[in-house]
Amino acid sequence: VQLVESGGALVQPGGSLRLSCVASGFTFSAYAITWFRQAPGQGVKWLSGIDSDGRNALYENQVKGRFTISRDNAKNTVYLQLDNLKPEDTGLYFCARAPGRDINLLKEKYDTWGQGTQVTVSS
Repeated sequence: VQLVESGGALVQPGGSLRLSCVASGFTFSAYAITWFRQAPGQGVKWLSGIDSDGRNALYENQVKGRFTISRDNAKNTVYLQLDNLKPEDTGLYFCARAPGRDINLLKEKYDTWGQGTQVTVSS
């Protein structure tokens, strides 16, 4: 069971990135997936989740309207489109597998995490 994130980079404020999370070793279409972020010196923060068939998505208030989560179950991949990036979006971005098909807000319930991809927003 593995999740691998990619797509992080150094970007200027107002810029965009698309992060990818590729899954292997389990039935991807049976699980919701969530993106988290850990900013420097801070804890892990829930950002956005998508249910197993991609019909429902939720966003943390600070990223709503700027970030878009999607998934392609044929490719075992979840994406996070980051637009209008701000310096406070800087951090290590992780994807994680929820305990079931539905979006879960409790990070303690997540048992499989990727290694993270670094996003730095700076001029």
